[in-house]
Amino acid sequence: MIKVTEATATAGALKRLSDEGVSIWLDDLSRKRIESGNLAELVATKHVVGVTTNPSIFQAAIGSGAGYEEQLSDLAARGVTVDEAVRMMTTADVRAAADVLRPVYDATGGRDGRVSIEVDPRLAHNTRATVAEARQLAWLVDRPNVMIKIPATKAGLPAITEVIALGISVNVTLIFSLERYREVMDAYLAGLEKAAKKGLDLSTIHSVASFFVSRVDSEIDKRLTVLGTEQALALKGRAALANARLAYQAYEEVFSGARWNSLGGARANRQRPLWASTGVKDPAYKDTLYVDDLVAPGTVNTMPEATLNATADHGGITGDTVTGGYAQARADLAAVEALGISYDEVVRQLEDEGVAKFEVAWQDLLDAVTKSLNSKGVDAE
Repeated sequence: MIKVTEATATAGALKRLSDEGVSIWLDDLSRKRIESGNLAELVATKHVVGVTTNPSIFQAAIGSGAGYEEQLSDLAARGVTVDEAVRMMTTADVRAAADVLRPVYDATGGRDGRVSIEVDPRLAHNTRATVAEARQLAWLVDRPNVMIKIPATKAGLPAITEVIALGISVNVTLIFSLERYREVMDAYLAGLEKAAKKGLDLSTIHSVASFFVSRVDSEIDKRLTVLGTEQALALKGRAALANARLAYQAYEEVFSGARWNSLGGARANRQRPLWASTGVKDPAYKDTLYVDDLVAPGTVNTMPEATLNATADHGGITGDTVTGGYAQARADLAAVEALGISYDEVVRQLEDEGVAKFEVAWQDLLDAVTKSLNSKGVDAE
């Protein structure tokens, strides 16, 4: 059992960030991190109140083999398929992490203390299979503080509604565009409305919407660099923040309207914006850029450990850096468009690449586990 106290929380900038209403989640998980006590330590000393995972994270953790040898031997002895083996290992890690974070979950009434696990990325364009997978994952992990990650593809939107309607908490992932983000919020509200008609307790259903940040700058900066004009170069490093700030504006609008007020009166929870992909890709930028400049109440920032440590060491948390910047954000995106860089094209490309990247990582993980099972003398097919 973890006891989080002011005495054990030593990271000043992280405490200031938390005090501003930003929930700090760790964008990483491995069995070694859990069993060594590292995750518990981050909760106790660095204000970490949640964990996110994705296929790339599991590929790195399980692909290394560290900490998984005994379970792999057992799975091989049982002659399970590689898909079952991967699911047993990933859900075991999420279950154990959920147990570490259970005191946070209890203390925050379910708001935080969450651990996310993603549906098989190969199902990203199959609504029915995504819903079935979400139900299965929730059953396998069997912890109230699990969140099922569903990608914000066109097929994912109705799946979000159906899974929320089942009373399962959802982390919507791979959101890049403002239009898609509004569709995600609509899907969430529709799910709550269906849950209410079933008589479910809406206060137990939570959701976050993972709005990706750094990848937007990576793609738009690349195009600005090709243009090479003074005007183009001056816009580098501004599009991602602008996009995220306008997403927060959309969040404020949706969760203050009449439709929301009816649900809020029934004790429903707002779907919080989660800033994802917050590790800085360009070394020319401050390594805490997507933390310092995206501070707003009621948000989540999920950070890779390097970004978490950088923020603890030299983060510049100066209060709300989002809500006063909507006009400038619109101007920055308009300036990018005026140079011939299509916002719609960029965000569509990023969504396609995001899904593809996770599919590749998942296949790499399947291949690595297949090799491990076969090395123990068992056919994994």
